[in-house]
Amino acid sequence: MMQQYMQIKDQYKDCILFYRLGDFYEMFYEDANICSKELEITLTGKNVGQEERAPMCGVPYHAVDGYLTKLVSRGFRVAICEQVEDPKTAKGIVKREVIRIVTPGTNLNTQVMDETKNNYLMSVVHTINAYGLSVVDITTGDYYVTEVDNDRKLLDEIYKWSPSEIICNDTFLVSGIDTEALKNYNNIVLSPLEPWYFDDELCIRALKEHFNVATLDGLGLKDYSIGIIAAGSIMQFLTETQKSSLTHITRLIPYTFEKFMLLDSSTVRNLELTETMREKQKKGSLLWVLDKTKTAMGARLLRNYIEQPLIECNLIKERLEAVREFKENMITREEMREYLNPIYDLERLMSKISYKSANPRDLIAFGSSLSMLPHIKFLLKSFETVLIKDIYEQLDPLEDIYDLIQKSIVEEPPLLVKEGGIIKTGYNEDVDRLRKAKTEGKTWLMELEEKEREATGIKNLRIKYNRVFGYYLEVTNSYKDLVPDTWTRKQTLANAERYSTPKLKELEDIILGAEDRLFSLEYDLFCEIRDQIALEVKR
Repeated sequence: MMQQYMQIKDQYKDCILFYRLGDFYEMFYEDANICSKELEITLTGKNVGQEERAPMCGVPYHAVDGYLTKLVSRGFRVAICEQVEDPKTAKGIVKREVIRIVTPGTNLNTQVMDETKNNYLMSVVHTINAYGLSVVDITTGDYYVTEVDNDRKLLDEIYKWSPSEIICNDTFLVSGIDTEALKNYNNIVLSPLEPWYFDDELCIRALKEHFNVATLDGLGLKDYSIGIIAAGSIMQFLTETQKSSLTHITRLIPYTFEKFMLLDSSTVRNLELTETMREKQKKGSLLWVLDKTKTAMGARLLRNYIEQPLIECNLIKERLEAVREFKENMITREEMREYLNPIYDLERLMSKISYKSANPRDLIAFGSSLSMLPHIKFLLKSFETVLIKDIYEQLDPLEDIYDLIQKSIVEEPPLLVKEGGIIKTGYNEDVDRLRKAKTEGKTWLMELEEKEREATGIKNLRIKYNRVFGYYLEVTNSYKDLVPDTWTRKQTLANAERYSTPKLKELEDIILGAEDRLFSLEYDLFCEIRDQIALEVKR
């Protein structure tokens, strides 16, 4: 096993390797020393055939998100190494692979994020005369690109987007920008990448392949030669680290400074647009005054509007006309707010579905949110302003996806995906059949328990179960003289004996076999449903 660990670790030397062993992620050697200190967990040792035991520590797999967030917030990169085959059927060492690399800009744990803020990853490409700049939030699919021609504008853009991580080429480090200030004052992790990430041909190819286009002209990138490198390097970085579908990133939006008012960092601070100068809190800022939004998506959009004010007169008038119409239609406006209120963060739920990290409860939250969309679309139909009409035309209620979730997933599913109880009765015949066998099997056990109790006279006879011994008949010592010779002893305890019989073994095979097959089938069906929803993300 340690040979497999070392082979995988050798491929990810710049990462802390979370190596899956059963119900834990284990870390070894220097990774263990770092994690023990940073996560405040116990450091132990493992005998690996060397003079000294290898330092080792671990965290439970079901609580891994919190530990990951602690590490990446302190600038570490973490490679998640999972078991990619069933240990029960594996021959020899279970096959393992790194399925994802987590960095500050690619953290998917939305539970610890401020839902009103984006978590941006930024790419900065420095050339002799300019900078290419691109940002992406993989939890929402937002993806932008631009170019700036001097250091001041670049710093203003970095301050405006406030990324948690910047990837860059080597020349950026010697461009004259105070990178130490970015890391220390702005709390941004700086990640210089190898030159191939910024290769012109590779970057262009990455964008073409992702958006499935023959040329980038249709994306509006004709005048963004350096910006293309920044956007392409981000796409390559995400492909390398996420190792899964990025289909929820559906468009790349180029922007110029002619569209938005240029606000330098000192102006943003002094005007207290999104946070106060002294406490650096939302309360007391302009955003705090204006934010009456009902959804996390609306809160992020409002923040974006404040940080990037429009300067084109027609666009300003268009937005104000939409505001006026909502203001004048109080009843419709209040109805709209009622329908918006129960909507979960659809953007981040969609990204979890695309990354195959969504659990059954996420799908229920997604379906619950979709149920509001037809009502919202109906209310929008009565509006006349251009902006709201455009929203009405583009809004797809996804009623087929809602119907799929409604008929397939139980209303209150478990959090875990591999322990059954996910699929609704009536959705799949095989699930119904196995579930019936599982339920009736427990009735059979109760009948057998009563039958053996009457046959033997053992009044406190009980049929019990644990993972090590399976099902067994438990008899206290006071009744063990009544145990028939045909029973087979399985375990001796201080106060009782545990036995098995041919009939009990037969029932155990039926029940446990049905349960294992049921859990496996429900997991496969859940994955199919999740994948089917992911395919519709571009709608």
